[in-house]
Amino acid sequence: MRLPLIAPADLTPEQKPLYEDMKKGIAGNFNAFKTLREDGALMGPWNPWLHEPGIGKAIWDLTLAMTANASLPDNVRQIVILVVGAYFDAGYEIYAHIAVAERDGMTETRLATLVANLKPVDLSPDESVGFDVAYALVRGGTLPEPLYRLCLKTFGQHSTNELIYLVGLYAMVSTTLNGFNVPVPERE
Repeated sequence: MRLPLIAPADLTPEQKPLYEDMKKGIAGNFNAFKTLREDGALMGPWNPWLHEPGIGKAIWDLTLAMTANASLPDNVRQIVILVVGAYFDAGYEIYAHIAVAERDGMTETRLATLVANLKPVDLSPDESVGFDVAYALVRGGTLPEPLYRLCLKTFGQHSTNELIYLVGLYAMVSTTLNGFNVPVPERE
């Protein structure tokens, strides 16, 4: 870990409001996995964002907007996030979203296949489109036109936009986690 965790008692005046907002949002939206050290320090991507509160707040606001205004089905969102995390080999992201997907009933076989950068054979049509779009986007270049059209047909314009933004957000989360070598907590 390249940035030390910041205990609540050590927060600067600029960090305190962001910490409080993140802690509240995490409790409501990201509670399937470990996010806090015993002393209340934020773990995962939240710690690096807290180190740079001006940038961290913008990223956190985007994360909240993507969560609060989600229109994609949760199973598709988790597949997309796991495709991105697996591509970047972002340990904490994989750990966190496996926990969310398990809580939501995703099978061990499907999870193992996704984190191996492979496409599960049991995906529904909408899950398959979500996988294919995320898989294509993380590898770079323009999303192929037939895949874009299929995504539009499957999800509509608003949810297609969301899917594309979701890939970008979690690519940034993965880069944050990898750049600062954020460790993965022990599974409980």
